[in-house]
Amino acid sequence: MLSPVEFIAMIAMLFATVAFSIDSMLPALPEIGRQLTPDDLNRAQLILTSFVLGMGVGTFFAGPISDAIGRKQAILGGAVLYTIGAALASMAQTLELVLAARVLQGLGAAGPRVVALAMVRDLHAGRQMARVMSFAMMVFTLVPAIAPAMSTFIIDAFGWRGIFGAFITFSLISSLWLGLRQPETLPVEARRPMRLAPLLAALREVLTHRVVVTAIAVQTLAFAALFGTLSSTQQIFDISYGRGESFPAWFAMIAIMAGSASFLNAQLVVRLGMRRMISTTLLVQLSFSALMTVLTHFELLPEMLRFPAYLVWTTGIFFMAGLVLGNLNALAMEPMGHIAGMAASIVGAIATVLAVGIAAPIGLAFNGTPVPLMASIAVLCTLGWGLMQTIPRN
Repeated sequence: MLSPVEFIAMIAMLFATVAFSIDSMLPALPEIGRQLTPDDLNRAQLILTSFVLGMGVGTFFAGPISDAIGRKQAILGGAVLYTIGAALASMAQTLELVLAARVLQGLGAAGPRVVALAMVRDLHAGRQMARVMSFAMMVFTLVPAIAPAMSTFIIDAFGWRGIFGAFITFSLISSLWLGLRQPETLPVEARRPMRLAPLLAALREVLTHRVVVTAIAVQTLAFAALFGTLSSTQQIFDISYGRGESFPAWFAMIAIMAGSASFLNAQLVVRLGMRRMISTTLLVQLSFSALMTVLTHFELLPEMLRFPAYLVWTTGIFFMAGLVLGNLNALAMEPMGHIAGMAASIVGAIATVLAVGIAAPIGLAFNGTPVPLMASIAVLCTLGWGLMQTIPRN
């Protein structure tokens, strides 16, 4: 069995498949827009949400498959789909074909994203699971910090299509690590065959559990805030504040600063509980976002403070993700240990697919200013905080 440190590092790398696949594309969006959709540059944002959509759909299947055949085989199978999607995207000549390949890539990424969570649940539960998740998220944060800078180097050397080669390399490394080092966490006697009746029974159990359903709804809103911010962030830096060339450096700083949220959560969640951590974070963010919406819309800040204020605010969005997403996963999974794979699939799939439906219009609403994004985040956090008040204290 792996040591705790190596296990957390491996889980973090599996989780990072998603972040690397999204954040590495950010510096490429202007060039992709100019080449593939010059009449509507905003459509290049769909490179991000199409991947997330595929991941959300794939999430429905990854968990049940892992419950039936084991965690390792499910993750490795997803890696095969992921690399095929990356290879097809690298050769596509139209935006529509790139988007289709990104959906396939997202389908494959559902394996490491969801099944890695089920692996953690196989070995840990409750607040201890939340603690492990926090440490994994802390390590995982290093990937968003370096991904844009790395992809900028790749774009300069090989063009934007070279990024997809990096995706294939990343997936091969994580797959070899898992395949060679990690024992299977789901014993044969605990597996559930993929028959329709057991799957429907598990689905019914998850969707009739009030705490789980509420956690899914709040996670949907939190993901929508995160995805909406990711979709708009490069354009805001470039168009709103004229810092497109330095964007990778700024994004790295944001990711590093936001990474401390997971460390903070690991220290506090066992003492304060998941519900309290989530509610407090959402309340702070909704207040800050509402204030920033007013200050930015009415241009009440001095010009020299506008970009620093935006930088603090957008860092807060990623900081919020570190404090709430792992806790929401742990909160939803806590009563579902006996069907961990199916539960992870349902929680992740519903939250992700619905979040894409919310985040895509938020990103496309970009009008040259961050105001639409800020106002949207304020609304999402308000709804999330309200829903959290209906969950009993843990």
